[in-house]
Amino acid sequence: MCAGDGRQAPRAARRLTVHVGVQKTGSTAFHHFIKLNSARILRHLVVANELINIQTRALGRAAIAFSLNPDAGTEAALRRTFAGILAALPAGDQPVLLTHENLAGAMPGNGGETQLFPMLPRIARLLVKEAQGFDLSFVCYTRRQEQWLESVWAQAIRTDGYTGTYAQFLQETAGIAGWNDLTARLADAIGADRLLCLAVEEEEHRLKPGCRLLRHAGLPDEEIAALEPLDQPVMARLNAGALEFMRQVNAAPLNPHARAKIARLVTRCQPLFNADFRPQGNLS
Repeated sequence: MCAGDGRQAPRAARRLTVHVGVQKTGSTAFHHFIKLNSARILRHLVVANELINIQTRALGRAAIAFSLNPDAGTEAALRRTFAGILAALPAGDQPVLLTHENLAGAMPGNGGETQLFPMLPRIARLLVKEAQGFDLSFVCYTRRQEQWLESVWAQAIRTDGYTGTYAQFLQETAGIAGWNDLTARLADAIGADRLLCLAVEEEEHRLKPGCRLLRHAGLPDEEIAALEPLDQPVMARLNAGALEFMRQVNAAPLNPHARAKIARLVTRCQPLFNADFRPQGNLS
């Protein structure tokens, strides 16, 4: 462009980072961390969630529904919901972070799924098509698979009504692929230049989860260094007794509302399910 010719240089595309989880790789802790430090983070990033009155639960549900039943209706619902979130973003060129672990689709143990997020590449492609005009990238976390599978099994019992033992779960998922397979499929679907994969085990600080993700999304290093850590780890697994109790509850013919209420009670009262629990006071 010649100086003074009256034409404006094209504006750079707005940066959009989509964090797709996956489930049981610290997403809940990351969301608590963002909320704790929202005042500092939101000065530099638009975090597309309830902190700025953008509802993302419907997007997670739409991704799960599409992954379990990929047809024209569920695809349209997913694209429509994502487009609605993009339309609701505040104007400007501030970088955007969208984070929802269910964007990966159903995890093993949910709705009969036994594979490693087989629909995530298709979900990512759909989001790329809807986000034309953005400088879009995806961040996906991984975790050592043995520990991850055990955590997924426990979570499937807690939230998805799974009824199998851990041995049964391992048998059902015996053919599951590794993380390298998933990341290769993702890279093929959206391009390796759009994808950043991070291992949970390499986090710099357990109580400051997701700092590398925030750095990638555009938060300056000096701001990351000043973020306040969480008081304690988030989303601890149910103890063995509580988990077995919930597994038995899942096998009972209860309506979903009653089952969810029991799950909340069990989570709050886990000491009751320890074999050596001794109540204090007179319970008679």
